[in-house]
Amino acid sequence: MLGTRALWHQGWKASSLGPAAPNAWGHFSGQRWELFHTDRDPSECHDLAGQEPGKLRELIDMWGVEAGKYQALPLETRNAVEAMTTPRPELSQLRTRYTYFPGGAEVPESSAPDIRGRSYTIAAEVEIGSADAGGALFSQGSRFGGHALYVKDGKLANVYNFVGEAVQVVESDQPVPAGRVVLSASFEREGAGLPPRGTLSLPIRDQDAGAATIMTQPGKFGLGGGGLVVGRSGAEPVTDDYPGQRPWAFTGGTVKRVIIDVSGTPFVDLAREAAAAYARQ
Repeated sequence: MLGTRALWHQGWKASSLGPAAPNAWGHFSGQRWELFHTDRDPSECHDLAGQEPGKLRELIDMWGVEAGKYQALPLETRNAVEAMTTPRPELSQLRTRYTYFPGGAEVPESSAPDIRGRSYTIAAEVEIGSADAGGALFSQGSRFGGHALYVKDGKLANVYNFVGEAVQVVESDQPVPAGRVVLSASFEREGAGLPPRGTLSLPIRDQDAGAATIMTQPGKFGLGGGGLVVGRSGAEPVTDDYPGQRPWAFTGGTVKRVIIDVSGTPFVDLAREAAAAYARQ
């Protein structure tokens, strides 16, 4: 696990421990192996690597054979941050604009737009039919990391939950208007540090209605579950701040579609495009 290698054979154990996270693996050729005679030293208090180099070499070679036999090779040599932030092969063709509609199942993170460490815009085309409209417009992730766009008490809000430790909520300074409207969250990354930081703004139509500085996750929101959904929250909510009851579906209006853009295109262009689409309907 995390670069640790070991093998036990006939009362002898050889092991090589990698450094602690985030550099939990890599540089395997330079890591030191330890040797213990577990029949005589079950607590592994006495390292015999210097006294029994032949036995150590025998067990290291046996480890290599077993690793090949059980398809453990090649070994991952990137550190944890590199492994989490390097883009993986995609099942579908890469693009910068994604459109999602309400009513579907959760989209797994591996198939959803990759917003890690980059600027992005999430725009929800909504028909507001009631003054008490509220609920989740868009959600991705869970309480252990994720983000969501929602309406509460007549205001637009965006939450970014940083690994379950920092729940960052940005709320609009003006109410959501009735009728057809584009409600958005637009993140502009600033600098190249980790974790990525920048300004999260909340445009309503094409006018900014609130902003704050937040930090975002460089890695995945979760190893399983916590997918992307439209018009409601996922199975595990990103925040407890949603109005209404599980699954905190948007009520008092209709979510037409949600567009996620990672091209870096200015938000105002996306808002105008959506407005033009409305005009043609």
